[in-house]
Amino acid sequence: MLKHRDLLETNELYQLLIHPSVFPYVRHKATSPEEYLFMTKQIIEEEALGKTISRTILDEWGQPIGTISLYDIEDGAGFLGTWIGAPFQGKGYNQLAKKEFLSEIFFKYNFHTVFLRIRKENEKSKRASLKLQYVISANELHPTLYEEINAGEAKYDLYKIPKDLFYLVSAHEQEDTEEQVI
Repeated sequence: MLKHRDLLETNELYQLLIHPSVFPYVRHKATSPEEYLFMTKQIIEEEALGKTISRTILDEWGQPIGTISLYDIEDGAGFLGTWIGAPFQGKGYNQLAKKEFLSEIFFKYNFHTVFLRIRKENEKSKRASLKLQYVISANELHPTLYEEINAGEAKYDLYKIPKDLFYLVSAHEQEDTEEQVI
């Protein structure tokens, strides 16, 4: 479902990125396949320096359908950015990708908090995030950070995923799965 970023997949991802339902909400807005290739190369370099963690989301046939990344890493926390191409939205890829990525972030890299900033007008992303039992609203929990992310022109809602809550929800889901098998 996830793999390390690769320059060979950039053209396929770029074609998905430029869709009008995706492009306004992505962090890196490339205007050509060459620019997206360059941005991806930078992301790979940033990961080597520990500034970013980024993966390509794959469908069940191994085709790239989007990306999931952790940016602005600082003191065991960072901001999550996810986008999935329009033909693949609403098919469960978001939940699966987040679960796999967060497991890696929390248990391999030992982060304690992952933040999400979602544009106030992006109702689709807000609904998708709130379907995840481990995501909580953080506008009031982190007022200074909330003000910081809203200092610019774009306005955001702030959410967070604490490691402990992610672990509890994942463990409970695992128990339910095991009970169903029995």
